[in-house]
Amino acid sequence: MRSLSARLSASTPSATVAVADRARRLKASGIDVISLATGDPDFATPAHIIEAAEKAMRAGDTHYPPSRGRAELVEAIVDKLARENGVDVAAGQVIVTPGAKWALFIALAALVDPGDEVIVLDPSWVSYAPMIALNGGTPIRIGLSPTDDYAIREADLRSVVSDRTKAILVNSPNNPTGRMLTPDELAVICAVARSEDLWVVSDEIYEHLRYDDRVHVSPATQPEMADRTIIINGFSKAYAMTGWRLGWLAAPEPVAAVAMNLHSQGVTSAASFSMAGGVAALTRSQDCVTEMVTEYGARRSFMVGALNAVPGIRCAAPDGAFYLFPRFGAGPGDLAGPRDSVATAEALLEATAIAAVPGIAFGEAGEGHLRFTIATARADLERAVDRLEEAAATVAS
Repeated sequence: MRSLSARLSASTPSATVAVADRARRLKASGIDVISLATGDPDFATPAHIIEAAEKAMRAGDTHYPPSRGRAELVEAIVDKLARENGVDVAAGQVIVTPGAKWALFIALAALVDPGDEVIVLDPSWVSYAPMIALNGGTPIRIGLSPTDDYAIREADLRSVVSDRTKAILVNSPNNPTGRMLTPDELAVICAVARSEDLWVVSDEIYEHLRYDDRVHVSPATQPEMADRTIIINGFSKAYAMTGWRLGWLAAPEPVAAVAMNLHSQGVTSAASFSMAGGVAALTRSQDCVTEMVTEYGARRSFMVGALNAVPGIRCAAPDGAFYLFPRFGAGPGDLAGPRDSVATAEALLEATAIAAVPGIAFGEAGEGHLRFTIATARADLERAVDRLEEAAATVAS
């Protein structure tokens, strides 16, 4: 038999998906697992979005839509970018995709040639580096430090730029830390991109999930950045539409044209009736988003306080998104003990039936941490805290 693709064979499954799948299997076997592993909101998709999709289906909107996306949704995205973000794009710069993950993949495919390098700021979402590699590129990972609040320094960025560097990938609010770019950091990223002639791929999927009056600013709004910034976004997080598989990208026309070729050849389009739901999400009342963010904020306050009260756990309050990234101590009296994050996650699942994602999945800078989601019911979060306190008490005794 001829060999398989070395590039694909060397890739690994998503760590977050793997943990979630294991939690589901354990639940199915009768174990009362509390899964804090996945970024899947526990809220139902708002009723007006469901109704719009149902109306479209019943009206016969169940056939191939335009590959780029329904004109109504493309225009709604164009309007949203102008209204909310101060970003001006034309319809031909937007592609509606089956999930933001595919939007990111085709954006990278449009940019990266074999051997090209893309800078990734760790801790970072588990799929960034594999996606770069699957497109023939090399992820260049800069490890940010929790002791420095994961600050991004210009010297660190410039130190890794080479003649093969093609882009900087940024994510604000960040998965897994929940941290948002400061104005100074945004200025640094844009300055390096301009002076080194780099693209910026900006993953803004969590832009609406912000706390304490934090402000989201897209790199595309900064001077001389509109023509070198690709925005990745979607509906899964803010509108609780994970199962709808609906995302989008907005890019400079040359990038959008190349990405569109792969999109049309690869998946054809997003689902027609999902797009009807997307139009309703963007053009109708945003009260549903405000209500969800308010509840996430309350959960954040509860969990941060509760986790910091458990011996051996330290948890910073995130600026946005719906994740916590607590550090587990390594002392003999701490919950983690002398373990790495994979072993800590395994021990936690074994001792408390709480599923979490090991920090190493987000890069070496994530080691010593676990990622918890607060996109789960308050009652489950309270039960998880009870289990952690009980486990900590057992270790201490």
